[in-house]
Amino acid sequence: MKASFDRDPMFLLHDVARIMRTKFDQRAREHGMTRAQWVILLRLERQPGMSQNEMAAVCEVEPITVARLVDRLERCGMVERRPDANDRRINRLHLLPAATPLLREIGTYRDQMTSELLDGLDGPELDAFVDVLLHLKSKLTAEGASAPKLQLAGE
Repeated sequence: MKASFDRDPMFLLHDVARIMRTKFDQRAREHGMTRAQWVILLRLERQPGMSQNEMAAVCEVEPITVARLVDRLERCGMVERRPDANDRRINRLHLLPAATPLLREIGTYRDQMTSELLDGLDGPELDAFVDVLLHLKSKLTAEGASAPKLQLAGE
């Protein structure tokens, strides 16, 4: 038996992700930035020295889009491009100290949203929820599932 539209897990997952992206978009705009710029900052915090092409794959956008986003972040003094030691055609992206306060703000907002969204779920429910998400992620990033881009996005 098919789940009703309002209980269909795939539609619900899509809707929750869309609403979360919208809320992060709104918050980023309050700082004169975009969610895409925030994603770049967060990724560089976790993976310093990514190339622009690697970042484009993770963000699922074209390299020129990442280049423009990084241009803006460079102008704000939050990111710098450094030449790759082995390939002069590649620029490696690195955070600058000016990004630290904004990264703290993003982390605080993320923690608040997580707390609000998960309020009322007890330990076993939360564990089961995370297990389901990990299962879905594993299935989507399994071998053969559009390999490099999805594998990068899945870390």
